[in-house]
Amino acid sequence: MKVFSRVAWIPLVLLVLGACGTSSQRSGSDGDQAGSPPRSAPQQSPASPAERARAHTDLGVGYLQVGRFAVALQELNEALAADPNFVPAHNGLGLLHMELREDVKAKASFEKALRIDPNDSETNNNYGLFICTRGKPKESIKYFLAALKNPLYATPEDSFVNAGICSRRAGDVATAQLYFERALASQPNDGRALVNLAQIHQEHKQFNLARSYLNRYMQSIKAPDAGTLLLGVRIEQALGDRAAVMSYGAQLRERFPDSPELRQFNEEKYE
Repeated sequence: MKVFSRVAWIPLVLLVLGACGTSSQRSGSDGDQAGSPPRSAPQQSPASPAERARAHTDLGVGYLQVGRFAVALQELNEALAADPNFVPAHNGLGLLHMELREDVKAKASFEKALRIDPNDSETNNNYGLFICTRGKPKESIKYFLAALKNPLYATPEDSFVNAGICSRRAGDVATAQLYFERALASQPNDGRALVNLAQIHQEHKQFNLARSYLNRYMQSIKAPDAGTLLLGVRIEQALGDRAAVMSYGAQLRERFPDSPELRQFNEEKYE
């Protein structure tokens, strides 16, 4: 827990946390007889520091995702009170401070997590994203690659996509293309990789390849954004497919009537 133009520059911020199981106790039994004393509920051992840290971290990240930052901060601090070395809590604090533009605190939290576990994929990915979005895209790549070294990383396509996006930002389009292709090798329907590759090929006037990637992207999602629809317009205009141009334009009018993309469509007189 893409970046960039609105079509392609929005990386996934990933924070993977294991779910915390909870158990309930019954206060009585269906077999209790009237007038008999209630049975004592079985006593459970107190949760371990790691379990308490995980529970508070899960809550904190949940609050962060819905924008309740004060409560998120409280829960993440509770997690670290239970276990000061709980890496996901430091990672969560990094994301929280990043969202609040408290960059010094964000940097400190991410770096603390990586001192505890230099191989943590989620922290490496998120710290790379932080560095990239703060104007150092070239420096960010090593953190995405560090995330990918972990063979247990569940979603390597996320770091491949982020590495591709930040390589584009750094001006290394050829390397960016390779990262996006590796993301697709890991997850063939990754929409972020598909739309970035469509953009790259459109920019290089390789319009048939651009169309191929954009068509795959359109098949993989339910609701393309306005920037993607305008990209489709430009690809199809270059290929001379007037019907496809009009189809993309109609979607812009219907779904994004007040968008800058529709104004660009009208001003460029595709009709």
